Amino acid sequence: MKRISAATLTALVLATSAFAHGDVAPQPVNTDALPDVGEEWLSENPYRAEAAGDEVWLKAIEIGSSGYNQNCARCHGLGVVSGGLAPDLRYLEAEEYGDEWFVERFQHGMTQNGITKMPAFGEILGQKAGWAIRTYIETRPDDGALDDYQTRLTEIRDHLLAGDLENPEGVKEELSTIASHVETGSGAPVAVSVAFEASQAMSDDPETWKHAADLLTVGLSATH
Repeated sequence: MKRISAATLTALVLATSAFAHGDVAPQPVNTDALPDVGEEWLSENPYRAEAAGDEVWLKAIEIGSSGYNQNCARCHGLGVVSGGLAPDLRYLEAEEYGDEWFVERFQHGMTQNGITKMPAFGEILGQKAGWAIRTYIETRPDDGALDDYQTRLTEIRDHLLAGDLENPEGVKEELSTIASHVETGSGAPVAVSVAFEASQAMSDDPETWKHAADLLTVGLSATH
């Protein structure tokens, strides 16, 4: 795991001239489903599961994923996987010092030599959107975290598509077990991997199996 410190990430940001986000208008993020966090900006993520509970945490990830893809993916990469031109935010520590770096950059953006490399999102998107995006980012799996499970996940996907599961609860539990072994890049305790998402999506109801299979198909293809 190549976790990156906030100080190192700052140096990378200042070193790169690849940020071309300054000419793109930030897109609004609907955060109505998240609890309020007050007007004064916090220094630590309030939407982590240990602080807010699993339901809020999952909702923050859902909203954060949408907010990230609308506003951040252009520079930092789909799925937070950087193409090398901008810092890979997956490796910003899921700790208070990582939070402080993130929220400062999110609030105020970055200008270098009079050129806006990253816009200031704080006043436009608000604190709730910032922490939701942060929650999504820090739960992204590390590179290669699913490599050992590709074959088995493909088999599960095929059974889900065929609808021939004899023990759906057992398959759901197996997906959950696989998910528990997937590490994040940030050091956050839970990675929202494709195994995690498929486990959350499926139940004994066969109508949920195709959705879980589709999640696995998309997720597995993205790892190649």
